[in-house]
Amino acid sequence: MRRNFLKLLVISLTVALAGCPPKNEAGGGGSGNAASSGGDILIGEYGSLTGPQGTFGTSTHNAIMMAIDEINATGGVNGRKIKVLTEDDQSKQEEAANAVTKLISQNNVLAILGEVASSNSLAAAPICQSNKVPMITPSSTNPEITKKGDYIFRTCFTDDYQGENIARYAATQLHYKRAAILTDVKNDYSTGLTATITRIFTSLGGQIVGQQSYSNGDSDFRSQLTAIRAQNPEVIFVPGYYTDVGQIAIQARDLGMKQPLMGGDGWESPKLVEIGGHALDGSMYTNHYFYGDPNPIVRDFVQKYKQRYGSIPDGMAALGYDAARVMADAIKRAKKLDGPSLRDAIAATKGFQGVTGTITIGPVRDAVGKKIIIEEVKNAQLTLKATIEPSSGGAPAPSPATH
Repeated sequence: MRRNFLKLLVISLTVALAGCPPKNEAGGGGSGNAASSGGDILIGEYGSLTGPQGTFGTSTHNAIMMAIDEINATGGVNGRKIKVLTEDDQSKQEEAANAVTKLISQNNVLAILGEVASSNSLAAAPICQSNKVPMITPSSTNPEITKKGDYIFRTCFTDDYQGENIARYAATQLHYKRAAILTDVKNDYSTGLTATITRIFTSLGGQIVGQQSYSNGDSDFRSQLTAIRAQNPEVIFVPGYYTDVGQIAIQARDLGMKQPLMGGDGWESPKLVEIGGHALDGSMYTNHYFYGDPNPIVRDFVQKYKQRYGSIPDGMAALGYDAARVMADAIKRAKKLDGPSLRDAIAATKGFQGVTGTITIGPVRDAVGKKIIIEEVKNAQLTLKATIEPSSGGAPAPSPATH
């Protein structure tokens, strides 16, 4: 019986090992999906398709799929098509980590696209790094993300960059001297942006006369706004997400507060004005592109997106589109389809012409030298307030007619 048992054990182990996928080389990098030439190149995507930041994930996903479909329609990359495997992280950090783990360990993807929310990217980046799977975040702006390792990239500007520019614009162009800040303390994006805005605004002679906090998902901001009102600021910085900003604007106006609100690209969503309406009039935020830009690359993207999805693409869509195309371009240039080779190709990206401007990956894997758009809400409509070019030293370029 023992002899028969050992025979069965050997046979079982042989069958089991034969069915196991090959282990990735170099500790990861998704090399398994490159083993059979001619097959699809598997790319993972994780995003907030549901939950509080659902519009972020949806518009990013839509644009990524549009970009990949266009690339595949023209022959793919080096004769192979790209296949995107998408996981919904439900706007939760722990789910972002789970999603990326699944994409790497079960789906054996070559690389990862995502996330929008900085907290989710911070949760997932170490997993990509430890597995040597390159990750490009289209729109997570917290500076800490690319510090997680040499496999982590971004194709957007950082909070240091946008925070400096919105604070500098408020101080030097709008001549505000007294400001308050309302921060989402449980959000890495919001706390990071708050630190930069505070540092730059005060360095330019401004004063932060009030600072209050909340948590993403709160519905009542009246106590914080009442405390801010007592300090009589000229402007209120709200470096949070659109889900809260609209309600904050409404409640501020209900309390008789007329100060403009100013924030970052976390405001960028069709839901912003849908929620806040005219309460947002006069408020401003930084963005990555303006949908009414006459640049042919922008016009073509907006037209194709509207045709396909029936809506105007927001900034997250533009960034998702650019990130997918940067990834495909790097795959085309990579010496081999493995993590280290693709990492080197992404790092070598220079002068890539995207919807959100020219993309060059700098020495710490951030996109460097990108322009910043400032949008203003007028009559419950988004308009172009200013364009700040990287070489302008923070001074806005003249704006064309707004839309």
